[in-house]
Amino acid sequence: MVKPDGVQRGLVGKIIQRIEQKGFKIVAMKMASMPQENAEKHYAEHASKPFFKDLVGFITSGPSVAMVVEGRGAIAAMRKMNGATNPVDAVPGTIRGDFGIEMGRNVIHGSDSPASAEREIAIHFKDSEIANYKRIDEAWLYE
Repeated sequence: MVKPDGVQRGLVGKIIQRIEQKGFKIVAMKMASMPQENAEKHYAEHASKPFFKDLVGFITSGPSVAMVVEGRGAIAAMRKMNGATNPVDAVPGTIRGDFGIEMGRNVIHGSDSPASAEREIAIHFKDSEIANYKRIDEAWLYE
C-alpha cells in the first residue's frame, strides 16, 4: 500500500514501476481514503500501543493506494524492497531508503506474512476485485 504521504508526494507511479520491474504482478489496485473502521482493522495488532491513534489518524488522512501483488516470494521480496520501517535505517535503493523521511511518514506498507496479507487483502478488496491472469513474460521470470 502506498500511504497518504506517498500519494501526496506523487510517488505512486515510481513505486508501481519498481514493483513491476522486479517482475511482480499487480492483480488488484485501488485508490481511496481508508475508512476509520478499515484502518482500525488493518492496524489491529497495534491497538494497545500508544501510537495506534496517530497511526489510524494518519492512514485515514488522505487517499492511499492499496495493491495485491503476486509472484514467487512476493512478501519477502516486497519487505526487502520497502526497506526498514524507520527510513533512517533503510538502505539506499529501497523505497523507504530513497523516499522515506521519518517513521510516521514512511511512504509504504507491506504485509509481513501470508496470514497478514490474507487478512489485509480481505479488508481492502472483495474477491471479485482481484484479477486472475497470466502475464506473457512469466516464462522469463521463473524456471
